[in-house]
Amino acid sequence: MPIGKDTGLIQKTIYLIRHGETDYNRRGVVQGSGVDSDLNDMGRAQAQAFFQAYQHVPFSKIYISGLKRTFQTAEPFIELGLPYEKLTGLNEISWGVMEGKAPGNLDNEYYRNLIEAWESGKTSQTTDGGESPDQVATRQKVAIDTILSHPDESIILVTMHGRAMRILLCWLTNQPLSTMDQFEHSNLCLYKLQYDYDKATFTIELANDTAHLLSLALA
Repeated sequence: MPIGKDTGLIQKTIYLIRHGETDYNRRGVVQGSGVDSDLNDMGRAQAQAFFQAYQHVPFSKIYISGLKRTFQTAEPFIELGLPYEKLTGLNEISWGVMEGKAPGNLDNEYYRNLIEAWESGKTSQTTDGGESPDQVATRQKVAIDTILSHPDESIILVTMHGRAMRILLCWLTNQPLSTMDQFEHSNLCLYKLQYDYDKATFTIELANDTAHLLSLALA
């Protein structure tokens, strides 16, 4: 990472969340970077619940992907006047020809074989017409370098996507991309991380936390 020890800042706190639910999520339709869907009513309720739980946090800035479901997830904070920046490097993986399709039996087999290939270490294997985990990690590194180049932003909110989060969390914690499925996620889950500028290391403090959504489950 490009940040040195002369920044005067020891750590950056990162609240990393997955976007709220969309109708594609609910229906099990493949939704990658090629599908720019809106949050559904549940997704907007999840976004509001997260806002209610974390509006007290003094975020310096918000980072979102290039897809509107991440903007809509962070929108309650943005409406407060918090600055935000769109980084396409945070976009979801491209699932290629699978985008926008409700998977059938053959598609499920294709997906299962693809995940098995990635788990076996073949993370350079692309989806049909889409991206590989290696390619996603490469563009993510540009985005993370941008984020870390602002040491004055001591507490930030980053809103992105499920598969992309799994890839990101692997390389941030120096683990092989083949182990990405260890990082569970659900709509509007939270991973809280600390970045140490002196050591150039990330530490996960909270993983797949959804305590802020309990009120929705009880409603």
